Amino acid sequence: MNFSSDNWAGASAPVAAALNAVNHGLAAAYGADDTTRTVSDWFAEIFERPVTVFFVSTGTAANSLALASVMRPGGAVICHRNAHVAVDEGGAPEFFSGGAKLVPVDSARGKLTPEGVRSAIARFQPPAVHHGRPVAVSLTQATEWGTVYSPAEVAAIAGIAHQAGLKVHMDGARFANALVSLNVTAAEMTWKAGVDMLSFGGTKNGCWCAEAVILFDPQSADDFAYARKRAGQLFSKSRFVAAQFQGYFDRGHWLDNAVHANAMAGRLAAGISAAPGARVLFQPEANEVFAIWSAKTSQALKAAGALFYEWPADGLPPADVPGEGEVLVRLVTSFATTKHDVAEFIRVLMTGSAV
Repeated sequence: MNFSSDNWAGASAPVAAALNAVNHGLAAAYGADDTTRTVSDWFAEIFERPVTVFFVSTGTAANSLALASVMRPGGAVICHRNAHVAVDEGGAPEFFSGGAKLVPVDSARGKLTPEGVRSAIARFQPPAVHHGRPVAVSLTQATEWGTVYSPAEVAAIAGIAHQAGLKVHMDGARFANALVSLNVTAAEMTWKAGVDMLSFGGTKNGCWCAEAVILFDPQSADDFAYARKRAGQLFSKSRFVAAQFQGYFDRGHWLDNAVHANAMAGRLAAGISAAPGARVLFQPEANEVFAIWSAKTSQALKAAGALFYEWPADGLPPADVPGEGEVLVRLVTSFATTKHDVAEFIRVLMTGSAV
């Protein structure tokens, strides 16, 4: 009954098999191998256009280097107040960008709004060296609250950003979960909606250690290779990252994993909603469930072996704030979550007794 994070899940069987398959003989280093070339072509097929692909080891590296690639002196990045780049990356975006200012914007359930972005950009007008200048907007898809942006919502924000001369970055740590939730194509959710660069995550959805920065304008990639090397993110044995993506993409495995994770989140939310004294904050749109119940219920669940995180409730609208003696929790499902895991969790939640 582990709902701590999709980061806790291991590599899926097809990804592990692909890693094993590539682990023989010799292959050219630093991305000059056949597997890396094949996977780069596969990315272009998925996104329906030529793209430049850079493998990195973590989502933090992907986000930080993507934002650094468009940074200018005095530059600022507009993001949601709860965005991973703002609260969970230890200052890496600021460090790798040479001191970029992050401009947090508050809005409901982790999603930036056109009005919020427009207002944040307006703070820098008229231009003055004293307060810097905005250079990018960063969206998280799916968000830290498990919500998703529709292509139309992405396009509305991107239009405002581009009109002001800003680039648009998408943190896609849970990209596949958002994609299958929306039932759109990868192209429709990114560059067709105005995204300039994407942090493409695989680790949370079945890979062992596979993340990539996707640049939709290949001409903008001239300096990125040097920035990646300087950051210590150039893999000598690139084929082992590429192999993970090969197993990940083969036969639509990455989408199947996300469909399963999202379905388990839906099942979990339905069970919580039916339990006395418990409620979901809102219906999950991807693979994260936010629920409210009593602190005693949390104790009983943890005593029965359940794992999940209590979540800060600051910034919630008054109607959503936990009451006296209640806690807000986050539960995350993954490709490895089973129906049995969910059923057993709900059984304990219903009875409040330890197994």
